[in-house]
Amino acid sequence: MTGVVQQQQQLAAAIRDGADPAGLLSGDFATGLAVYRHAYRARLAEALADNYTVLARALGDEAFDALAQAYIAAHPSRHPSIRWFGHALADFMAADDGGLVPHPGLVDMARMDWALRSAFDAAEAPLLTPATLGALGPDGWAGLVLHLHPSVQRVRLAHAIEPAWRVLREWQPESGAEQPELPEPVAHAHELLAWRQAGETRWRSLEPLEAGLLAGVALGDTFTQLCERAAASCGEAEAAAAVVGALQGWLAQGLLRGG
Repeated sequence: MTGVVQQQQQLAAAIRDGADPAGLLSGDFATGLAVYRHAYRARLAEALADNYTVLARALGDEAFDALAQAYIAAHPSRHPSIRWFGHALADFMAADDGGLVPHPGLVDMARMDWALRSAFDAAEAPLLTPATLGALGPDGWAGLVLHLHPSVQRVRLAHAIEPAWRVLREWQPESGAEQPELPEPVAHAHELLAWRQAGETRWRSLEPLEAGLLAGVALGDTFTQLCERAAASCGEAEAAAAVVGALQGWLAQGLLRGG
């Protein structure tokens, strides 16, 4: 390892971790680096607040900053784009035992925030159209395999946080308005769907039947296999109609990728 490379690595460690290798930090340089280190951590905390807007509002400035600083210490930025900093925040919160997360529903808020940001930044792709499906012959349906659009995010949640999330999202703290009263996030295991349509992020909670069908699509199930999944929930007589109804909704909402 060359001396220059070693010094660069030591400097990066000093900025990230506060490490002070002998001979690197002294005098005015040490003071300047302390200022730079503070700015570096402040920028990462700002990026977290941008990626987790609703979570930051739920916690408040002081509590969110404490969470951010703990996360930065445990998970220094490794990605060249600051946009993706914070990808492990929800799991970090779930493992917290130090009082950083006052309610377990906040973990789900973090998951929802990240899913929506991921949906917004996902790659573009052509959409599957009704005309394409209409061109299929009777024999084409049985083996039909659908594909989710890249923006589609499916997230497992343990609490019904959507009502509180919506209130916080609509709140405008910069106007001086006080934080509104929030509905209590009760325990409720379910899936959330997030996606991008016409340049805007959208979300909705999923019923078990549709969640199972989307899981099948993600796994590469054929139309016949999707009907078998539906039959396990609603019976064979209603299975095909249930899948077709779900498919119509997915087409209208832009959830499926075309060829």
